[in-house]
Amino acid sequence: MATPNPPVPAAASRSGARAAARRLASQPATAGLPLWPLALLAGLMPAVAALVAFGLSVHLQLVPGCNPFIDGCVSISRAARHELPNHLFRALMLPAATLQGLVWLLAAHWLRGELGPSRSLQALATLGVVAAAALVLYATFLGTEGLLYRLLRQYGTVVYFGFTCLCMLLLGQAVQALARAGGSGLPGWLVRTHVALACTLVALGLANAVVAALMSPAWKARTENITEWWGALIFVLCFCALAAMWWRSGLRLRLQTDPGGP
Repeated sequence: MATPNPPVPAAASRSGARAAARRLASQPATAGLPLWPLALLAGLMPAVAALVAFGLSVHLQLVPGCNPFIDGCVSISRAARHELPNHLFRALMLPAATLQGLVWLLAAHWLRGELGPSRSLQALATLGVVAAAALVLYATFLGTEGLLYRLLRQYGTVVYFGFTCLCMLLLGQAVQALARAGGSGLPGWLVRTHVALACTLVALGLANAVVAALMSPAWKARTENITEWWGALIFVLCFCALAAMWWRSGLRLRLQTDPGGP
């Protein structure tokens, strides 16, 4: 007859959990999921969505062929408003919005671990989530007709661009503080590049406001289109800079058991 195993004392069980946690903590730095591809995808997916939609719209003769970064002949919204370009744009932009919200949350968590909690980092996480939700709102109603839908698209665009710009400024402030503290492994040129991109984004917004106040409606529309394309490009570059920071820092995401859990 088989004899039952003796019960394991509770103290031994807790000791085993702590030992397992120590083994997990002692895993090599290469264990876990690298975070930099998430930031890279968060930046590149909207760029691919906009460029594919524009190229298809020109091919289908839905918009005129031009260089939107120079001519300002069409906005991103108009390039992705109708038929197949609209479907592909939304199919890429909706998951990209989710990725961007996740990246801002991870960035705030990373910087809290390096610099300690602060109101600016809490604002970074909150503004990032709201910006991602605004991008979802914009992409969802792009191509729909009606005054309410147009207002929702405009609200989503303004909130997304404005709040993402604020997130990039807050991120720039935090990584500057991290670089000054030393030991982060972030090269100075990379931090300065991100800060310069964020400041350029603010300058674009100010230039757009000045042109809107002083120029004719035709120039206003053209300038808005140009700044929209360049602003979107700066967003892409800022996410790429964040991806480079995470790559240089070796940041990885790991699942870890709680030794104090049940």
